[in-house]
Amino acid sequence: MSCCGKVICSGCKHAPVYDNEGNEVADTCPFCRTPNPGTNEEVIKRLDKRMEAGDAHAIHMVGMFYSEGKYDFPQNYAKALELWHRAGELEYAASYIFIGFAYENAKGVEVDKKKARHYYELAAMKGSVQARFIIGCKEANAGNYDRALNHFMIAAKGGGKLSNGVSDSLESIRKMVTNGHATKDDYKKALESYQVYLDEIRSD
Repeated sequence: MSCCGKVICSGCKHAPVYDNEGNEVADTCPFCRTPNPGTNEEVIKRLDKRMEAGDAHAIHMVGMFYSEGKYDFPQNYAKALELWHRAGELEYAASYIFIGFAYENAKGVEVDKKKARHYYELAAMKGSVQARFIIGCKEANAGNYDRALNHFMIAAKGGGKLSNGVSDSLESIRKMVTNGHATKDDYKKALESYQVYLDEIRSD
């Protein structure tokens, strides 16, 4: 939320918000009750305030706007990388994934596969399940199936990134079983750890 910097899940953002008297309030932040911004200018103004407060998510998002040339920001990969480095130093793991992607695909920097891998690993160490999945895919493509399985298992335990409603890490482990690179017991363990994750995030 650009008003207060809180993060809300994709499910809860659809839940109704009530004021102190129990009346439903539309288009309002569920945390600070600030009305949602009506224009791009207001979004940017609020993000600027969050950045001044050292909000890593806001810094990351403005980096995204620069990389994509959105919200009237000029497309500027150098500026995006600068902001992602800053957000990463503030423990925002996702920023390191985008830095890795930049090095892998020559977005504002020369292609450097080693640096790309380094930033993916930084993101994974800071808890990014998406980075774990990326590294798992790279290990599998290199034929390092034991290492790939290890990364996929860690990612599944953290939920994994969803693709079409299915955990991509679980799906990767299932394919490894089909191809003889993992066992049914491995898949069972992954399913169990994924179920624990689902139980932890379940909410009325």
